Amino acid sequence: MSVKKPRPVARTWALPAWLAAAALMLTGCGGGGATTDSGQAQSTLSPAAALGEKIFKDASLSASGKMSCASCHDPSAAHAQTNALAVQFGGPALDVAGLRAVPSLRYLSTTPAFFFSKDGKPNGGFNHDGKADTLLAQAIRPFMAAHEMANGDARTVIDKLARTSYAADFRKAFGSNVFNDPDAAFLAVRYALQRYQLEDSAEFAPFSSKYDAFLAGQARLNDAELRGLALFNNPTKGNCASCHPSARGSDGSAPLFTDFTFDNLGVPRNTEIPATADPAYFDLGLCQVDRPELASRTELCGAFKVPTLRNVATRKAFFHNGRFKTLREALRFYVTRDTQPELWYPVVNGVVDKFNDLPPAYRANVNTTEVPYNRKPGDAPALSDAEIDDVIAFLGTLNDGYKP
Repeated sequence: MSVKKPRPVARTWALPAWLAAAALMLTGCGGGGATTDSGQAQSTLSPAAALGEKIFKDASLSASGKMSCASCHDPSAAHAQTNALAVQFGGPALDVAGLRAVPSLRYLSTTPAFFFSKDGKPNGGFNHDGKADTLLAQAIRPFMAAHEMANGDARTVIDKLARTSYAADFRKAFGSNVFNDPDAAFLAVRYALQRYQLEDSAEFAPFSSKYDAFLAGQARLNDAELRGLALFNNPTKGNCASCHPSARGSDGSAPLFTDFTFDNLGVPRNTEIPATADPAYFDLGLCQVDRPELASRTELCGAFKVPTLRNVATRKAFFHNGRFKTLREALRFYVTRDTQPELWYPVVNGVVDKFNDLPPAYRANVNTTEVPYNRKPGDAPALSDAEIDDVIAFLGTLNDGYKP
């Protein structure tokens, strides 16, 4: 996607035609990415993208003055959280708990807008529940949500931005009177953030893992990594590739390790999340999203988007609710959820309360048919402990920053 240059500064603020056209186009296509298989960064960022980088790292734009986008999406942690908390804390005093674990921002530019495939399955969209269709839309909530930057409205954000050291650059890029219209200025803020994520491929889509080098014939996987790859792909063992494709695309593009679909895994309730103190609280994922086409789709309650597994070995909290803290624990859950459910769910009056983070009416929605979930108590898990070790070894090859 080419980068358009800003139009000359107007004397009175109106949404620049180039920005309006870009926003309209990206609303339709889901903000598809300007990334390449080589992962080479552009030599310079456009003025809008350069502003986006400053906005991304600016904690002064929050109610606390201490939280920026980078606070939860740290570049050193593959643009995810750096701690093992189930949810992060925001708000004016940084004491308001969130509701979900922080997703990584790496490779998001490849995400399509939400849609239903021909077989009726939901696909795409941003956030754990696919609620936003574009990076432009996705950026609204962090600025506004009470448990994040907690600004409440566009004017509050723009009043803060007008006092930053780069306010003059913002006026130069988006119009001398840009701050007179908070809603249009906030759109420009989000457009700048979008451009930053699309243009800075070295940060957000480097494709620089050992596995990328392996696919390019520039590195060799060791024996454990090769065994792990085979188990990852094997439909009767890990079966991971069914949702996290590991092969190049038909056009030769690097694998993204997500098919952008949604799945209901029955992840155990995480009592570390303060909201779960209310027994009536449930995070139902996809079916809570305000989309007319989802209104009657109760079978989707409890489904969350399949994430990319790139950089998964760097994560400190796994699944939408951060229930697991290590990759090994997450993989053991996958393969023993149904063979030894008592390892993961509470036992009430001698009965395992399986899938306890869903209301009973929706527990039948959990995936119990695909490998490795197609088992029952007493069966052997799909992967042994040694095989889990090998899969973990392979997943470590998906971390960016590999140097042969």
